[in-house]
Amino acid sequence: MKRLFIFLPLAVFLPSCSPLDSNETGPGYLAAFRSGVPDRNKLLEHQRGYWDGDNVQGAPQIRIKRDEQKAYFYKGPELVGVSPIATGKTTHTTPAGSFKITQKNKDHKSSLYGVIRNTTTGQIVNDDADTRKHRAGPGEVFENAPMPYFMRFNGGVGMHVGHLPGYAASHGCVRMPEAMAIKFFENIEVGTPVIVE
Repeated sequence: MKRLFIFLPLAVFLPSCSPLDSNETGPGYLAAFRSGVPDRNKLLEHQRGYWDGDNVQGAPQIRIKRDEQKAYFYKGPELVGVSPIATGKTTHTTPAGSFKITQKNKDHKSSLYGVIRNTTTGQIVNDDADTRKHRAGPGEVFENAPMPYFMRFNGGVGMHVGHLPGYAASHGCVRMPEAMAIKFFENIEVGTPVIVE
């Protein structure tokens, strides 16, 4: 018997919906997730992310699966969190490999990317500005892109809060929903392994 799964786009999430407010927590949910057959009622929650690691002990480790656009958080051998992500697009891929967290910065801003805004009207005149290519003109200002809860693991590449369109879309970093970025940030330390596949 074939099963039909309906996947909803990430853009439909409402700010009032929190993946951390669910009544359906615990190892049962993750067991269903690991089996590849999540309950249909939990599907939307699954796409926002899931965390059940607050009372679990063990060394943290993060696995980023680019083909799935998901990040998996482990404590010891136990899977305690799953987050949707947006990795680097074709022109700015997120490199595969084994890395370690080298920096945590809750209020990080990009040194390369941002927007150029007209100071009089407040309108954005370039929404994908790169400091190496674009300069603010007269009456304009360059605003560095905010990257809250930044977790650097490979040179300029890190995980942080950002827009998730449902596919690889970043300049190389790993974007996450805010609630999941906060949980990952709170549960890692400098030296935590990050494996990108």
